[in-house]
Amino acid sequence: MIYSRKIRVEFNHCDPAGIMFYPRYFEMTNSVAENFFRDVVQEPYEAMMDRREGVPTAKLETTFHKPSRLGDLLDWRMEILRLGASSLNLRMEAHGPDGLRITAALTLVFVGSAGRPQPWTDAMRLAIRSFMEAT
Repeated sequence: MIYSRKIRVEFNHCDPAGIMFYPRYFEMTNSVAENFFRDVVQEPYEAMMDRREGVPTAKLETTFHKPSRLGDLLDWRMEILRLGASSLNLRMEAHGPDGLRITAALTLVFVGSAGRPQPWTDAMRLAIRSFMEAT
């Protein structure tokens, strides 16, 4: 199943020429993941942070296909490729009005209060697995 979220390119995302500054894509990949955990896993980042847990990005590989510009509405699509013991491998794409803008492969890791990987909780694993198996 695909999780999707639309994000408009705003002035604060752009350089003086109105082209999206590439690190802003990374902020958007984090936003998509954060909203997935809120909407699907029912584990908002703030709740995890209150417990001193989190899901930081451990690996990120990207390909930039076309530039995005001020005002573009990007359609982000996220697919889960693999659910590990404490990790999650994702593929994200952002599409603009004229096609694919970026593809990204990410690995998120569930960490506990000591900052070390820990197994997903049963509820989180069930929610992620159910999402993966939905058609």
